Amino acid sequence: MSSPRIVVTGIGASSPIGGTAPESWSALLTGVSGSRTLEYDWVEKYQLPVTFAAQAAVRPDTVLDRPVAKRLDPASQFAMVAAMEAWADASSPEVDPERLGVDFATGIGGVWTLLDAWDTLREKGPRRVMPMTVPMLMPNAAAGNLSLHFGARAYARTVASACASSTESIVNAVEHIRAGLADVVIAGGTESAIHPITLAAFASMQALSRRNDDPATASRPASIDRDGFVMGEGAGVLILETEEHAKARGAKIYAVVAGGGVTADSYHITANDPAGTGAARAVEMALAQADASADDVTHVNAHATSTPVGDPNEYQALKAVFGSRVDEIPVSATKASTGHLLGGTGALEAIFTVLALRDRVAPPTINLTEQDPAVPFRLSGEPTPLGDGDQLAITNSFGFGGHNAVAAFRSA
Repeated sequence: MSSPRIVVTGIGASSPIGGTAPESWSALLTGVSGSRTLEYDWVEKYQLPVTFAAQAAVRPDTVLDRPVAKRLDPASQFAMVAAMEAWADASSPEVDPERLGVDFATGIGGVWTLLDAWDTLREKGPRRVMPMTVPMLMPNAAAGNLSLHFGARAYARTVASACASSTESIVNAVEHIRAGLADVVIAGGTESAIHPITLAAFASMQALSRRNDDPATASRPASIDRDGFVMGEGAGVLILETEEHAKARGAKIYAVVAGGGVTADSYHITANDPAGTGAARAVEMALAQADASADDVTHVNAHATSTPVGDPNEYQALKAVFGSRVDEIPVSATKASTGHLLGGTGALEAIFTVLALRDRVAPPTINLTEQDPAVPFRLSGEPTPLGDGDQLAITNSFGFGGHNAVAAFRSA
């Protein structure tokens, strides 16, 4: 028996370059940078070595009703905003609650709630710690609250595989639908970790760019002068369902989720395998599920974080799959615009990949000054037409812990 085709019928996003998915896509195509100087007193108070980040363009607590926002950590607020947009975009599917699932992700979870509660405990004592602290800080809070809001009773699962998290949640959602666990799934990821402790910790690892004097150009994947990633925040959500279910209710279809691959490097807790073996295997798994070959891929949304080591390692991984053709495929490194949303980044980039297929255009990669010869991807500072005919695109996500996740999308 053949597996059902899984399609994308709704998208929603809250990102550093837009408060919605359409706004984020429009800003991406026009080369907007979401990175800017942080206007908080704690930047100076703690003498942080990095004074900028890619904050969300629209604060989620200005979108949600106040009582809802107060009981959610910012990470869950972003998730709720993006999911409400995606659900409405999918025309609010009528589905049996026991056939509606949630596959959601975060890399860190409710860090703001956790550390604010710690400050309260130290300064005011245990009686002042909020009763809702644990339900707000737990990593599965976003999935649980989405399940409650939309009445999803099939399941509500959480992935926490660092920066691969939300791509893995999309791959899991496809597997769960094909396994017959749900007809419709709310899939995606979220992160809100622009906090002094995370900025200090990533800076201590030499992972962040230190272009404090020019934040807008700090994220520069594949540039020879790149010096680290830019912390971002926000969420991305996709509504996934079987093609049969979508057509029966007359839903619009953005794209087909053709396949996915999830692997582990088992190499190092923070560094990816320089040989790219695990990453390459994830790409190959995604293509195998899509019943496609490397020659069929017409676009790649690269993980491309702008770190000195990560970018060339990803190139080597893709070269192992595509051979010399890797230099011909239009590649987009969208973190140049959005920064790195950690656990939310894969879902946002999946949305960009879906929209690239819909509009048949690869979005530009900004801030590319002199391209590093070790990362000779086909990148462009302008949108690149993808042409007519069937399109197959992949989006890559790699995370601390050696996690690799790749999703393949086919034009509808």
